[in-house]
Amino acid sequence: MNATDPFVRLQTHTVEAAWRRYDEVQAGPEGLNAFLAVDRAARGDGAGVLAGVPVAVKDNIATLGMPTTCGSRVLDGYVSPFEATAVRRLRAAGAVVIGKTNMDEFAMGSSNENSAYGPVRNPLDRERVPGGSSGGSAAAVAAGVVRIALGSETGGSVRQPAAFCGIVGIKPTYGRVSRYGLVAYASSLDNVGVFGASVAEAALGLHVVAGHDRFDATSADVPVPDLTAAARPTADARPLAGLVVGRPVEYFPASLDARIAERCDAALQQLRALGAEVRDVSLPSTGLAIPVYYIIAPAEASSNLARYDGVRYGVRAAADDLNSMYERTRSSGFGDEVTRRILLGTYVLSAGYYDAYYKRAQAVRALVTQEFAQVFASGVDLLFTPTAPTTAFRLGEVSDPYEMYLSDIFTVTANLAGIPAMSQPIGTIDGLPVGGQFMAPHFGEATMLRAAAALEQAYAAEEAR
Repeated sequence: MNATDPFVRLQTHTVEAAWRRYDEVQAGPEGLNAFLAVDRAARGDGAGVLAGVPVAVKDNIATLGMPTTCGSRVLDGYVSPFEATAVRRLRAAGAVVIGKTNMDEFAMGSSNENSAYGPVRNPLDRERVPGGSSGGSAAAVAAGVVRIALGSETGGSVRQPAAFCGIVGIKPTYGRVSRYGLVAYASSLDNVGVFGASVAEAALGLHVVAGHDRFDATSADVPVPDLTAAARPTADARPLAGLVVGRPVEYFPASLDARIAERCDAALQQLRALGAEVRDVSLPSTGLAIPVYYIIAPAEASSNLARYDGVRYGVRAAADDLNSMYERTRSSGFGDEVTRRILLGTYVLSAGYYDAYYKRAQAVRALVTQEFAQVFASGVDLLFTPTAPTTAFRLGEVSDPYEMYLSDIFTVTANLAGIPAMSQPIGTIDGLPVGGQFMAPHFGEATMLRAAAALEQAYAAEEAR
């Protein structure tokens, strides 16, 4: 066996090894707090490409037998009566779901400090955030508890924590992976995503969960290519010959940390050495992405989260009448960030403001989507950008909501356009990982993974020298 082959490493990472590592890193004052629930009795069925492989699942993805709380007090202790399609597919492939991971409440956050059950710590520096909202899944992979984990993406919640934790995170094309069983935040933006310790492992996880699902009306009935083959290492010295990689100038503003720009430029130079052509392109509406996203996402959230009223499921606050029960349940159950976004979403959908905000934001979203389509139609196969404008910041360091929202400035566009995107490590700054982001046309995951695997292999060869 080749011990450097990521597929070999994956198959040799046993459930017992996962529990040993879990016990080392999860608990205590300096523990990661990456998991909210675990199942130490979990066992796989011994069949499939993930036979016996331990995996973790973000706590807004429904599972049988373990709570699905979304990191919120309003769902404290709630156990779903059904299981998400993505989880069922993991189990069918033989994977062992060992636990549910901590997250920003209802996936609203970029640092994992908004969880009702306490923040997650970055395994690389316990005083720093792991990113959010899927910080628990990212930390579980980065700490070596598991090598594959599920997260969710609405505006960068897989890619940004992958960048902060120095691992691989993939957001597939909208519709590529079923959302059945994913607790809704913003339904037109939400995706189930995958973390991996390497490009190959993330690709395998994505390949297992991808595909059409009759239980999800937005699931795309599009064939899934062999994503694992696309991510395998190659002996070809120029495996990306003929590939055109676009460098969107708007993603490299003068305000970007010069050290992050240097790491991205070095990655682009690696891509050239691997045979790719790199050319500058323009996506002029990029600067509008954050305000557009923070109109559309809260608007959808205000509707989706109306169901948490203390009547149907979840926590119910005691009160003398129905209206008081609604008010007390929601006031005590939702944290500050969720409350902020519900109020904002209700406002932009209200009479007199719908046209001025929500309708206009949807028009700009269509423009963002059109600009991506035009760039890809011009002969560009992939785009390459920074994943985040900073490395992982310290716990409690960012208190201004808008400053926090800017953590997603390079990621939200892929969600608005519905295209696939991924982050992978491209170096460090002061010991903290820097993520580089690939974006591809709709259902272009295989090409994206081929380029990412070649880049990863080039970095590994460079380190070995």
